[in-house]
Amino acid sequence: MKFNNTKLRALRPSDIASMAKLANNKKIWNNVRDHFPHPYSERDAEAFLKLQNEEVQQNFAIEYNGQFCGVIGLILQKDVYSKSAELGYWIGEPFWNRGIASKAVELILKYGFEDLKLARIFANTFEFNVASMKVLEKNGFYKEGIAKKAVFKNGSFWDEHRYALLS
Repeated sequence: MKFNNTKLRALRPSDIASMAKLANNKKIWNNVRDHFPHPYSERDAEAFLKLQNEEVQQNFAIEYNGQFCGVIGLILQKDVYSKSAELGYWIGEPFWNRGIASKAVELILKYGFEDLKLARIFANTFEFNVASMKVLEKNGFYKEGIAKKAVFKNGSFWDEHRYALLS
């Protein structure tokens, strides 16, 4: 596997069609919060691009071998949590099982800790998203705990596994 073929870059309008095509997948939607639209259209991708904060870049395109393959971002926290950020990401299904998510997380951790001077980055996963748990653990995250039946998704309650990493 060539991990050096994975990079993060700014999202751009030329990503809209690829983003919509890859994100319009129930398997992805099953593992993200419900505010992520399903079905996912080009209009949804355009709206996401318009929301980007130009002061501090928080969301990035994940590119593999020159192709857009997903999105990764940090949600900067406020007030007494201002040195923390929540990590979120998704990878299009054609790019699964290639180590791309692990490398993208590694790259955004470097950005978060070195450039943004964060002290803590955390991520939450649904109990059935074992692949995401492995990505986080591979990048040094530790499990802080499990919030029992904290998530209501697809008509059922699920446990939420909470992970964190300190700088």
